[in-house]
Amino acid sequence: MKQENILKAITSAITHLEKSMDALTKKDETTVAHFIWRAASDLEYALFLFSLIHQDETESSSWKLDPYSKQIEIEPLLTSAQNLLKQAKESFEVDDLPEAHKKTWIAQGHLLRIQEFFEKMWRKGEKTVSS
Repeated sequence: MKQENILKAITSAITHLEKSMDALTKKDETTVAHFIWRAASDLEYALFLFSLIHQDETESSSWKLDPYSKQIEIEPLLTSAQNLLKQAKESFEVDDLPEAHKKTWIAQGHLLRIQEFFEKMWRKGEKTVSS
């Protein structure tokens, strides 16, 4: 049951990221942020379920994300997150759960960076998507 729910959550996150990319091309930052939030929520759930399966393992502490820079580009991070989730889904389908967990965790990190970027820009009252 947990594994089925993980796969559903990853698949749902991929769908939400596809919708966020569509909104990004239309320069609709509110919709982009909404779908990124939905995808991040799905991934948070998937990661929780992974943690229940791998309770004794603390591999995620060794998984590195790219260093944070002050300027981020949303589209490359979204594309990377999508690719990672597609790879995670493939790994999951061939029963490589540790690799699927790792890819999901890294993709979640990308989405958290984007969410943080939106929050900072909105607090400053700036547009995040160029007109």
